[in-house]
Amino acid sequence: MITVQPVLSKHDWNLFFHFPNKLYKGNPYYVPSLISDERRTFNPELNPAFEHIKSRAFLATQNGKVVGRIAALINYKLNETQQKKYMRFTRFDVIDDIQVSRSLFDEVFEWGKSEGMDTIIGPIGFSELDKQGLLVEGFDQLGMYITLYNHPYYADHLTQLGFTKDVDWVEYKVFVPDHLDPRIERISEIAQKRHGYRLLSFSNKKEVLPYAYQMFHMYNEAFAKFYGFFPLSDGQINLTIKQFLSLVSLDYIYVVVDVSDSVIGFGIMAPSLSHAMQKAKGHLFPFGFIQILKTMKHHTILDMYLIAVKPEYMGRGVNAVILQAGIKKAMENGVRYAETGPELEYNDNVQTQWQGFKTEQHKRRRCYIRSLTE
Repeated sequence: MITVQPVLSKHDWNLFFHFPNKLYKGNPYYVPSLISDERRTFNPELNPAFEHIKSRAFLATQNGKVVGRIAALINYKLNETQQKKYMRFTRFDVIDDIQVSRSLFDEVFEWGKSEGMDTIIGPIGFSELDKQGLLVEGFDQLGMYITLYNHPYYADHLTQLGFTKDVDWVEYKVFVPDHLDPRIERISEIAQKRHGYRLLSFSNKKEVLPYAYQMFHMYNEAFAKFYGFFPLSDGQINLTIKQFLSLVSLDYIYVVVDVSDSVIGFGIMAPSLSHAMQKAKGHLFPFGFIQILKTMKHHTILDMYLIAVKPEYMGRGVNAVILQAGIKKAMENGVRYAETGPELEYNDNVQTQWQGFKTEQHKRRRCYIRSLTE
């Protein structure tokens, strides 16, 4: 018999957070999330997103054993802004049993309808920076720390439950060239001379802080029209800055300012933490942080976390300044390729950046949609 119950106690949350690690034990492509990050995400006292979001989480058990989990959330401010009645699902993990998935979603559907919602989308999280999109291609590729991994049967379960595609994200490997592209160099140099752009350099992470708030307020502008986007609040920006600065190296923080020292573009990359997180098994202590420190010093793969340009500066050479600096540093550090992370399939502004590079589109992930009134 399948039983679904809300996640309420500390014991329940421990089961909820650890279930994926048990489900994917031995899978060479699965990358665990940091349990501490997950606890923070679902704690209303620590996650500022709960100022405008309500969430519920559920566990499915069978014969006393956890066989599935799911979380649901409603962003009331986003719904008000877009005049919609949408809810989201996230952290969906399940054994290959459609009845378990059906039982979990029945609880989610009922909660959503009780809150007046008429549509559900997912997997998509608390913000654009949360993990999102069900993997539908690339099951034999190592996951990124910032993305989801799932078994192929998840998509079959969602289809059987009436979900259809809403939007796809694609991911690329962008291989580091042997030489800098003269075209990118030329555009970068012209842009800096003609418009007075300046690429900042930092000797320590404290020097980044005065610009970090500008960066993420500008990020709100740059991503405003993207799928499922809702601006980060000041509280969320504070939390995001702490998380990003703890994981990235100064080598891979690129900030471009104009003549008035205002941020007009930035790029954030980091050494791939995938293997380090696999060894850490979701925990920083006692030895997880050692694996991360080793990766920071010795790495051949980069993860691209964010590239953002102020909308009015698109097509004016800012991207070239960031790319030139990133490629040069990657070459110096012996990096083989960078992973782009999820890019909306129709986001031509981002994908045209990789023209001229050797690339491999190796993953695809999907956000599904379903009516709650059927």
